[in-house]
Amino acid sequence: MRKFLKGFAYAAAGIVHCLNERNFRVHLCAVCFVSWFALKFYELSRAEWAVLLLTFAAVLSAEAVNTSIERLCDRVSKEHSELIRRSKDCAAGAVLIFAIFAVVIGIVLFWDTERFAAVGEYFVSAPLRFLWLGLAVIVAAVFVFLPERLKDKG
Repeated sequence: MRKFLKGFAYAAAGIVHCLNERNFRVHLCAVCFVSWFALKFYELSRAEWAVLLLTFAAVLSAEAVNTSIERLCDRVSKEHSELIRRSKDCAAGAVLIFAIFAVVIGIVLFWDTERFAAVGEYFVSAPLRFLWLGLAVIVAAVFVFLPERLKDKG
């Protein structure tokens, strides 16, 4: 049982490591904003939520696997290697494929011009809401980009 629980600790450490990656943080912020808009402005069915949650999991998991492959490749060789470059490119390409399809799924689930107007009206009718949205975007940008700036200085 102890070994089993240790596995969860290792997995959690892996997720924390992924948080050190800017692209993972970008995807995580997208998950948060899309979830908020879905909860606030859409009445998704259970099946639609299942698709959305699986999409989130797929993109974040692909980014985690990409990070893992990149770290392993960096450990194997610091020298230029065409095979390592291709491996890293394929892993990044897998994330891109998932991200593109996530956008397509988002369009399928959320494209509704009448709803867009209602969302716009929600923010325009109460400027404080628009201010809160702007603040959330700023907080997300800091979350995404500040750790990179701190790494560069460190």
